[in-house]
Amino acid sequence: MLHHLKYGTTVIEYRLTHKPNKKDISIIVDLLEGVQVVAPVSVSQQRLDEIMYQKAPWILKKQYAFREIEIESTPLEFLSGEKIRYLGRGYRLKVIKQNTGQPSLSFKNGRFIASLPSCYNQQQQTEELKQLCINWYKLQGTSKLRERIKHYSKLTELMPTSVTLKDQEKRWGSCTKNGDLLINWRIMMAPLRIVDYVVLHEMVHLKIPDHSEAFWSYLRSVMPDYEERKEWLRINGPTLIL
Repeated sequence: MLHHLKYGTTVIEYRLTHKPNKKDISIIVDLLEGVQVVAPVSVSQQRLDEIMYQKAPWILKKQYAFREIEIESTPLEFLSGEKIRYLGRGYRLKVIKQNTGQPSLSFKNGRFIASLPSCYNQQQQTEELKQLCINWYKLQGTSKLRERIKHYSKLTELMPTSVTLKDQEKRWGSCTKNGDLLINWRIMMAPLRIVDYVVLHEMVHLKIPDHSEAFWSYLRSVMPDYEERKEWLRINGPTLIL
């Protein structure tokens, strides 16, 4: 059922679901599904309004962050003016055609700059820049992942042998028996908090190799809101495309 909450001059729209076995109220702010609230059958509307009002600043903050994410329903053509996503934000692309030099892609002053031979047609431009973009994600992403691993290593005392960004069609990450983390390069398009979830998830596998209750319990002890991040990735993962 669709409900509305007025917070100042802003109206927050949310979908409410009641569950008989629910003991507390869960609020999920999702990029595609909006605000979802799951509450016990016994909770009154007055009590729910009070909780929603208290949570309103947090909800609005999440919604504001999501507005910076460009959802691409079709692959990029890699034309000037299009946005390339990195860590949850979209950055404009500028394509420069030149008579000399090798194809290149760099990130400067908050935008991507591509340099291509002037003889390239549209198909060649798209294919070349897509591969250059993937290479950029792998290079810059590896540095960012090492930074995040260092952060979580201090909290968990877990340290992988190595980390590699690669193509993985069905997984966001995996952990080998040798302690190597293999991460899907597409995750670098997601917000940093989602990248953190994937990194920490695989790091916990260094300690607990399966998905037992002990695994999720330990993950929760380090990242209490991991379920929200996991759900974001489940729903929005398909939008992380080039």
